[in-house]
Amino acid sequence: MNLALWITAGLMAAVYLLSGFGKLFVPREKMAAMGDASRWVLDFQPGTLKTIGVLEILGATGLILPAVLDIAPILVPVAASGLTLIMTGAVIVRIRRGETKAALVDGAYLAVTAFVAIGRFALEPFTG
Repeated sequence: MNLALWITAGLMAAVYLLSGFGKLFVPREKMAAMGDASRWVLDFQPGTLKTIGVLEILGATGLILPAVLDIAPILVPVAASGLTLIMTGAVIVRIRRGETKAALVDGAYLAVTAFVAIGRFALEPFTG
């Protein structure tokens, strides 16, 4: 279980780092032009997108660094919980926009980050 949680956390960290940096550095209009699944960005102000990007980067960092550095490893499930909340908001936005397929993809990310949160809080916590 520990290995599965590490692999999952690592993959999710990579996904959220890429997503966060994209929201932070790619202009909103350019993101919206990337396809139908990205048009949701036009519903938000640039500052809001940048805030979401920063939160995703912080969450991605929190999935790995506290455990690797053995400094406050309790932050790993806390970061996973935060990313779960972000993805809950993403699913809600997708459903409101009628984007069913994208809502399912975001729901999968939500489930995976919830798995890491539950796994590190209860199933296989880091012990100091």
